[in-house]
Amino acid sequence: MLIKENRNTKKAKKREKILEVAADLFSKKNYHEVMIDDVARLTDIAKGTVYNYFESKEELYFTIMSQKLNNLNISLKEKISGEISCIESLHSYVIHLYMFMMKYPSFFLMYQKEYLNAENDFCEQLKSQNEELKSILKGILRKGIRDNQFRNLDEDFAVKLILGSIFGGVQRGIANDYKVQILTEEREKIFDFVLHALYSGFDTNSVRPLKNKTIVLTRTVEQSKESASAFSELGADVIIFPTLEIVPPLSWDEFDQIISEQDKIDFIILTSAHAVKMYAKRLKELNLEMHYKQMKVVAVGSKTYSICEKYNVPVHIIPKRFSGEGVLEALSKFDLKDKTIFIPRSALGREDLPRGLRELGAIIKTVPVYNVSLPTKENISENIKKLNTGKPHLFIFTSPSTFENFLQIMDISNPVSYFKGYDVAAIGPTTQSAIENKRVKVNIMPDEFTIQGLVKKVIEFYKNNSPNGV
Repeated sequence: MLIKENRNTKKAKKREKILEVAADLFSKKNYHEVMIDDVARLTDIAKGTVYNYFESKEELYFTIMSQKLNNLNISLKEKISGEISCIESLHSYVIHLYMFMMKYPSFFLMYQKEYLNAENDFCEQLKSQNEELKSILKGILRKGIRDNQFRNLDEDFAVKLILGSIFGGVQRGIANDYKVQILTEEREKIFDFVLHALYSGFDTNSVRPLKNKTIVLTRTVEQSKESASAFSELGADVIIFPTLEIVPPLSWDEFDQIISEQDKIDFIILTSAHAVKMYAKRLKELNLEMHYKQMKVVAVGSKTYSICEKYNVPVHIIPKRFSGEGVLEALSKFDLKDKTIFIPRSALGREDLPRGLRELGAIIKTVPVYNVSLPTKENISENIKKLNTGKPHLFIFTSPSTFENFLQIMDISNPVSYFKGYDVAAIGPTTQSAIENKRVKVNIMPDEFTIQGLVKKVIEFYKNNSPNGV
């Protein structure tokens, strides 16, 4: 068995060597000038052996082109599938296509001959793969136009413009034998050029105002991707650092008891996206339908509201201020005397809101629907490594727990010393107080206590504190 595996491995390596040598020859010569004799000689194998792997020069050429195009299209789709915004998708497309072509220069030179020379027509399969490469880009452009991020350009013209820019950059990189550091700078220049063309008339600094800023974002694993997207699409390099892990409560008994008497509930207050998800999850497990017509649902914050919509929870009240004080202000307009208010929330929920509602005469029923635990260092070892090797400008904390847990995970005994020289942002006053209680200065806090509110404030902060005002 081992002998067979070794033989298969040797055959695979020999096949790859043939493809590599042939690609180099096809990239430097015209198709008709490349001979199988040359491939055999440079591979140091018999000509007949080459034919054992490929029946003809045509098959050899086609295999090189088809394999690489297929791999390129698959990898591009994988890269883009993880992006949320059209700008991030465009960034991934440009960067990955550029780096792929730089990694395989012989293939690029072969492809360039086909792509730019009308006399060298692709066969049908290669044409289809090439159209797929363009189609992926067209999909990004269409989304950008729908989202009013990109101006309404002719698709074919825009695709030619973008691919021409990328390929021009690759050609320059190959000619100058650029090293890794220069490649990194070059690919960002190409992306900025492309983005500027799509935004026509806009300064790319206004589109990506957080370019060259590295931001450490502390949230739960579930929240991190979407929150990171809000900053990375503006040009920031985001280091995701999960400091919280959401887990179910130790027992659902109390929740189940309250829900079983839902006819007595007058208001439900959902204070976070996590509360909505766990609340909806438990209702589904119980196969229970709530009678929302006889009660009012309060969603604290636009994000919580959007999650309520996702789980078909009708929302009647959204406080103007996304805080406990905002909820009290909104509900003070109602006669709450002897009204039952149900608050499914975190096991670590603060008592300010229930206390304030009781003072208004309400009967409060609070119950944990999720708990927050500390991630193990093993689970976030890559995040820790990236933080330790990176050079952050800003740390963002989205709750007192994210800050306290960060200190614990990183074994920080002197927070003042650790955060010296860094900017620190808090999503709201409660988080700000927790940070400042450790005598760490908070530089940024939004007027609206959401990620989008924080994004606006971060942009404003760096605009006002930049030497050039950008």
